[in-house]
Formats: sequence, structure tokens, C-alpha cells
Amino acid sequence: MSTSSAKLSRVIDCNKNNLISLVLDIQKYKEFIPWCLDSYILELKDSQSSQEIKANLKVGKKFLNETFSSLVLYSKKEDLITVTNIDGPLKYLKNEWNFKEINNSTLLNFNIEFELKNNFFNLIMKNSFDFGLNKIADAFEQRALKLFK
Repeated sequence: MSTSSAKLSRVIDCNKNNLISLVLDIQKYKEFIPWCLDSYILELKDSQSSQEIKANLKVGKKFLNETFSSLVLYSKKEDLITVTNIDGPLKYLKNEWNFKEINNSTLLNFNIEFELKNNFFNLIMKNSFDFGLNKIADAFEQRALKLFK
């Protein structure tokens, strides 16, 4: 398996619960995440200890885009969101969002591993992924500051 991986840590000036809500508000991703053309929830199951979401994201540009389905699991006790792929252009996806509150700000640790089914696009993504990840992280941070500060 030829996976790509990246890790990112940031302190975001937003309380933990608001930031978690922002990440779980998948249907709004199309409003602020670069290259996200559409986003919607297919299924939502909520319990006292966890939340399970099946969602679709359409990413790309006008004529070059793909839709992928993912399973999002939120452990309320651990303040951990784990995302895995169900269907689409990804052969493999696992990302984790870990949230820790620090003085009404949040330390966000984000880890991702992925592999695309298409080897050519996989090679391109490997070479430009850090740039894209930082743009997406910036978009989440700016959205949090806009909504919660």
C-alpha cells in the first residue's frame, strides 16, 4: 500500500465543544472548505456516548471532481473524531481529529493517512498534500473564529 500521511497540530482560539460541532457540521463544508463542491449527510445516529455519521463530499474543480463517502465516528468521552472511507476515489482513508481544551482555546491534533485508487493522482496528491492540508486547516480555523469569536 502506497499511503500518504500527514500530521498537524494547532491551537485554535475557540472552545473545544464549538470546534467539535464545527467539524461535525459536514453539510456546511461546501460553504468554506477549499475544493469542496458539495457536502451532505446520508445517515446520522446519535447516542449518549457517540455519534455515527455517513456522509458524502464532492471535491475538485468544475469539471474534474469526485464524490466520496465516509464514515465519521465521534467518541464524546475521548473528544475524538475518526473518519474512514466507504466508497469513492480513495482506496484507503483514516483521519483522526483529537481535541483538548486549553484555557478556552483548543489544541487540535489532526492525523491523516490516505491512498487514492488512481496511481497517477495518488502521486500528484503526495507531492502537494501538505499545501492542501494547510489550506483546509486554515479554512476550519477561520470559520471557527468567524462563528465563535
